[in-house]
Amino acid sequence: MKSVEKIGKSKEEAIELALKELNAEKDDIEIEVLEEGSKGFLGFLGAKDFKIRATLKDNYEKTTRNFLNDIFDSLDIIADINLDFKGDTLKVSVIGDSAGQLIGRRGESLDALQLLLGLAVNKKRDGYIKVLLDIENYREKREESLVRYANKMARTAVKQRRNIRLEPMNPYERRIVHSALQSDSYVTTYSEGEEPFRKVVISVKKQ
Repeated sequence: MKSVEKIGKSKEEAIELALKELNAEKDDIEIEVLEEGSKGFLGFLGAKDFKIRATLKDNYEKTTRNFLNDIFDSLDIIADINLDFKGDTLKVSVIGDSAGQLIGRRGESLDALQLLLGLAVNKKRDGYIKVLLDIENYREKREESLVRYANKMARTAVKQRRNIRLEPMNPYERRIVHSALQSDSYVTTYSEGEEPFRKVVISVKKQ
């Protein structure tokens, strides 16, 4: 996590300087005194400054909940937020019927919200956290739907002996389609086009 070292005539002064540089509140930092200061004789003879190291706490949970709850409050959404942090990945699951309005067409609003949440969580970090946001288990349901769709289109391609170009998809959805058909004996897949209109092509293998 990000940390700074500051010197002040008092411990409080050094802490204030650190808070200003880190753009943080006192509850957001951990303080380590590196050098104890002293006022000296008569308040100035032999006076010694305080030196502290202030380190930002890993407040990913607080940041995540505050970010999402501000959005929920503005849209009158009532939902539960569940967090699962493993390694360098933070999985955020939102459950609540009214939260579904944040998913958008083919998950476009959900993807945008995930991007913004990731920026908020990583704003004051040195190391990067990958943020995965899901609402009402949409991503799992979408993955199952894409696998069925991919297999259906693959059978159509084989039956009609022609390449089939699927609808434009984001990188995450394209990976699902590629993975679903990578072991297929009759077709192969590749992507073509430019974002955001890049799409998967299902091509019949030569037998």
